[in-house]
Amino acid sequence: MTLDLNRRRLLQAGTLAAMAAAVPGFARTPAFDATTTAEQATAGLDLRGRTIVVTGVTSGIGRETMRVLALRGAHVIGTARSRESGEAACAQAEGRATPVVLDLADFDSVVAAGKAIRAFDVPLDALVCNAGVVLDDLQQVRGIEKTFVVNHLGHYLLTRHLLDRITAAPQGRVVVLGSADERNAPPGGIQFDDLSGASWEARYAHSKLANGLFSLELSRRLAGTRATSNCVTPGHTRSNILRNVGNRYRDDARSVAQGAATPCWLAASPAAAGINGAFYRDFAPAPQSDMQRDTAMAARLWSESDALVRAWLPD
Repeated sequence: MTLDLNRRRLLQAGTLAAMAAAVPGFARTPAFDATTTAEQATAGLDLRGRTIVVTGVTSGIGRETMRVLALRGAHVIGTARSRESGEAACAQAEGRATPVVLDLADFDSVVAAGKAIRAFDVPLDALVCNAGVVLDDLQQVRGIEKTFVVNHLGHYLLTRHLLDRITAAPQGRVVVLGSADERNAPPGGIQFDDLSGASWEARYAHSKLANGLFSLELSRRLAGTRATSNCVTPGHTRSNILRNVGNRYRDDARSVAQGAATPCWLAASPAAAGINGAFYRDFAPAPQSDMQRDTAMAARLWSESDALVRAWLPD
């Protein structure tokens, strides 16, 4: 049994080492691991002069990400679905945090949020696409399954409205919150022929696969610029997003401070500056499905997403 366990550990270590070698700019900080908090991951960073957008800051990982990045000196633009909840969350940050209303299920709201953020007229050093939902029943927006709309399409549209401001930064970064649950997406991956969700389940996993593929295609499109795009799974975290799932997820969930650690590190640390097109967990490349590495599927998702929100895209 001991020999088998050691063999598995060696094989896992070899797999992770191979993944790390394949990631441009990989440089894991040895002191950081699954127990590291966001404050520890950003200790010593001076983010004064940087502007970072974080979506979904009223609770959970988004709130902790905003709090820690503002604590380190960044001006954090934090989005929330209502002015009141955004103001309340930002008021508790120690540092500069400004609320912007954003409802990712409403494309008009996404456009308005993009305009409000652009009105600051500054380069954006990072965009952390954190906001998301887990729904326990089938809901639709404009005939499209709502989890896919909120977790993917809304962020896709927001990114398109802000991309020139991100590439204008000295080293702009897009950090997309994904999940290892992407491997549980419906067979075949993104359900391009039926985005209504009526003929399939695994809605959350489907949306998380879309997050990973979006980040992958964006990283390809950013090649040759100073900007990067990466996807990160924070692990099961004790946040509101788990309120509609079973106790088996909540019981072994990590703290919000730990869940926000790698997203904060990818968004702000100099050690992460050269990383592009990766899928991370706990400061290192993480295993992912073949579907999430499928560059053809990623390119098609970009094209299909473009078509779905074309009326709301910037000129």
